[in-house]
Parts: sequence; structure tokens; C-alpha cells
Amino acid sequence: MGTSRCFRLAFLLGSVLMVLLIILYWDDVGALNLYPHDPHDIYPHDPHPHPTSPSSSTPTKPPPRDTEEQGTHKAPRTTEPDWPGEGRRATPKPPGEHPLPQVTDSSELEERWRGEEGKREEERVRQAEEKREEEGRRQEERRKRISDMCSGNGTLEFPGQFRTFDQIPNRELNHLIVDDRHEIIYCYVPKVGKRTVRPSEPASSLGFFLGSCLLGSFSLTQCFCICIFWRKYGRLSRHLMRVKLQSYTKFLFVRDPFVRLISAFRNKFQQPNEDFYRQFGSVMLRRYGNENGTSRVPESAAEAFKAGIHPSFSEFVRYLLDPQTEQEQPFNEHWRQVYRLCHPCQIQYDFIGTLENLEDDADQLLRILGLEDQIKFPPSNRNRTAASWERDWFAEVPAELRRKLYSLYEPDFELFGYPKPESLLHH
Repeated sequence: MGTSRCFRLAFLLGSVLMVLLIILYWDDVGALNLYPHDPHDIYPHDPHPHPTSPSSSTPTKPPPRDTEEQGTHKAPRTTEPDWPGEGRRATPKPPGEHPLPQVTDSSELEERWRGEEGKREEERVRQAEEKREEEGRRQEERRKRISDMCSGNGTLEFPGQFRTFDQIPNRELNHLIVDDRHEIIYCYVPKVGKRTVRPSEPASSLGFFLGSCLLGSFSLTQCFCICIFWRKYGRLSRHLMRVKLQSYTKFLFVRDPFVRLISAFRNKFQQPNEDFYRQFGSVMLRRYGNENGTSRVPESAAEAFKAGIHPSFSEFVRYLLDPQTEQEQPFNEHWRQVYRLCHPCQIQYDFIGTLENLEDDADQLLRILGLEDQIKFPPSNRNRTAASWERDWFAEVPAELRRKLYSLYEPDFELFGYPKPESLLHH
């Protein structure tokens, strides 16, 4: 073989080998994200590659570099050189700026949604459930107390305690108000929170019934007294009464007995009321007024108030304790004992509310009746007679009369769980 031909063959093989080495070199550089001439690269490298000699059969690759180490120490590039054969790469985030984590798991999304708002809602539900459980326990305690008292388990005995429902005269049932449409029976107790409500139903609805009957301003066109059954049904009246009392929802509201008396006195005798003055006030003045220097009793309430003459609270108490009072006529409904108005020993009430807890008890009753969206009770009237005023009102009443008055109303105190006013009775 000639010398020139061998030279040409060697040159051709060397050129091919050089091209292969260049291709391999740039492939390795691109895969490792190496940027020649980058001043921020912490690994110094020669800008001029040192390929192996053409006689070497295996090219020497640069040592591999840890990707995590590179991401930690290598400063990001703000420009991308357009190297031949290299694709575009995303611009790295500036140092110290961390991208927000992306949530793709549905359970994690739900957990985040339930987060704070979910916890608040669960807390509201828990508190509502606890409140209803407490309300249920309170009602159960009130019913049990009445049942124990009426069955003779207590130490107190009172008139009518052991009689049956059929033994109650019709005239003593005139405070049981019936609504057949909604199957409700309410025992109306005067001076127990006659307040204005805002029924959102027509006047013929149960909303009006509770807005009127419940608060003592009822009309017989909207609800009627159970005592008139005998007129409508004759001999069947008692049977129908018992049927309704067993199946209808029955409820009443009560009040501290002494505070109820104070409220009645203030409303009926501390302001001109012609009917109550003629029927009761003038009687008190005639019986006890001479002892207080009242020589002549005015004929009318207007005349009496103009002269500054009207019964005192002490005279009112003496009137209640006087045996002659009930010999002439039964107590007026405004100061008659609740056990005589509502007969809790003969009628098993489903719900017993108190004026002292009127807002909560009324809300609970409306929920039981399904009327919480139909009737709205306004805020409590803070000017009503307060139990804290009892000492001032009873200051002019001798302690002996206070104790007798307590004995007269003791069944109401005991039946409905009001504490005995010890300090009032012994001072």
C-alpha cells in the first residue's frame, strides 16, 4: 500500500474519531447542566476541554456531580445561553423564595376545608346539643318534683292534693285554654309575663294563639276554655276533656309566688283601676283603713288617688290572710295560687316554663311545637318586678304576717321549685 494512501486512511479515521469524541463530550455536558464560562459555578473547570488522544479507545467523562449538592450551592442563572443542541430550561426561583406546595390529594383538600370553619361549626353543634340535653334534664326534674309532691312523697299537704280530675268543678277549669287545631292546652296564669310577641302568621293561626293565649291576652274567637265543654257536649264533656288532656301538648308558665303578688299589687292598686278599686281596694280600706287613720273611703278610684288614699301593700297582705276574704268569694285569679288555677296534681303537664327563664324556656317550647320560625319573642323587659325588690316591699309587713303568707303560698313554692325566702321570713 502506498504511503499517501495510508496517510489518507489514517487522517480519515482520526477525523471520525474526533467527531465522535466531540459528540460524546457535549452530550455529557448537556446532561449535567454544565455551563462553560459561568462565573458562579463553584466547580472550576477549564473552558477548553481536554479530550483524550485519538489513540485512546475510551473517552474520559467528567466526574458526576450530586444533583442535590448542585441545587444547594449553584447560583441560579438569569439568562439561558443558546448552546447548540440544548433545549430551553425553566428559570430557577431566586434564592430564599420557596414555591407554595400544591395540594392534589382530595382528602387533604377536605381536611383544609374543615379546618377552622369546620371546628367552629362542630363547636356550635356540640353546644346546641348540650343545651338541649340540659333543657331536657331541667324539664324532667320539674315534672318529677311535681309528681313527688302530688303523690305524698314530700312533707307538705295542701287542699285538693289527692282529688281526681273528675272531682274538680267546671268553674275551676276556666284557665285551661284549648286549641283543637294544633292540639295544645295551655294553663293561663295571670301576672306571669304578659308580653307582646310578633307572630308571623295570620291571626287565625297557632302563631296568633301563642302570641295571645300564651301571654294572657287571648280572645275566645281564637281559643276557648275547656270549662265550656259541658255546654257543647253535655254528658260527654268530661270524657272529651280527659281524651284531650291525654293526647294534647299541655304547658304552663309560673313565677316566684311573692314576686307575682308584688306585681299584681303594683298593677292593680298602685294606679287607678276602677274595677279593682271598687271590688277589692275599697274593701281593704274599710277593713283596715281605720287603723291607719282613714276615716272615709272614697267612692271611686279617681277620687281615692286624687286624695292620695289607696291600699298599702301591708293591707293587701292582711286582706289575703283574712279568712273572711275567701268566705265572701274565692281569690281573684291575679293572686290565686297556681296549684288552684292549673291543677298540676291532676294534669300531667308536658312542659313547665318559668318567667325567670322565659327566653330560654319559650324558645324550647317553640321548638317542641315546631314554631320557632313563626313566633319571635322580644328581649326581656328588665323593668319587671324583680325578686331583689322583695325586701323593700315586705319591709312594712310584720314578720309574723310574712310567715303566714308563705304558708298560704307554700304549695306553689314547693311544687315549682322556688327556694324558701328564709331571710325575708326571719328578719
